[in-house]
Amino acid sequence: MKFDAVLFDCDGVLVDSEPITNGVLRDMLAEQGWRLSVQECMDIFVGKAVIDERARIEAETGKPLTPEWMAEFRVRRNVALDAQVAAIDGAVAAVAAVHASVQGRIACASGADRAKVEMQLQKVGLWTFFDGRVFSGHEMPRSKPHPDVYLAAAAALGADPKRCAVVEDTVTGIAAGVAAGATVFAYAPAGQGDALIQAGAHQVFTHMDALHARLLGADRRDAS
Repeated sequence: MKFDAVLFDCDGVLVDSEPITNGVLRDMLAEQGWRLSVQECMDIFVGKAVIDERARIEAETGKPLTPEWMAEFRVRRNVALDAQVAAIDGAVAAVAAVHASVQGRIACASGADRAKVEMQLQKVGLWTFFDGRVFSGHEMPRSKPHPDVYLAAAAALGADPKRCAVVEDTVTGIAAGVAAGATVFAYAPAGQGDALIQAGAHQVFTHMDALHARLLGADRRDAS
């Protein structure tokens, strides 16, 4: 493999969590007076931290986004994820293959809070691959679309970011990977690949079964 390390996003790449999380968020926003469908909620919030949309939430609800509300959201979200979250189809096998190809130099670099990421990886059978190599944007000076979380993950693995592959599924995440200097592979199961290519993705793939072969066959951005 031409890459020294592979850095994975979590939500929407490793775990099928976005409909669950956004279902909880939609319900809590409706309780505050802002009524959305789950899809509308996903269109607004996927790829972002809820707190990053503070101004819009406060404008739509007419109420402050308090620490207490955020704490309740995380509790309700985690209960729902604990009961329902599953791995993205093919993700466990894909991660295992990539892990073997790069001698374990993989990490999970998410914009979500650490507790959520670690709980999900444990629930779906991916924790053994990422134990000790989980990085949260909440713990960085800046979260995605800034590159901080990917730069931290690469540094921890002793890898030059330009020799890393990033696996992402959102425009926000792809922007972070590109800003870090990595080669970004975009997972787009619903066929929204054009937007992801425009955001800077090197390649788009539609099923996790294809990831390992794509990584083996691709050139790095700095070598292409």
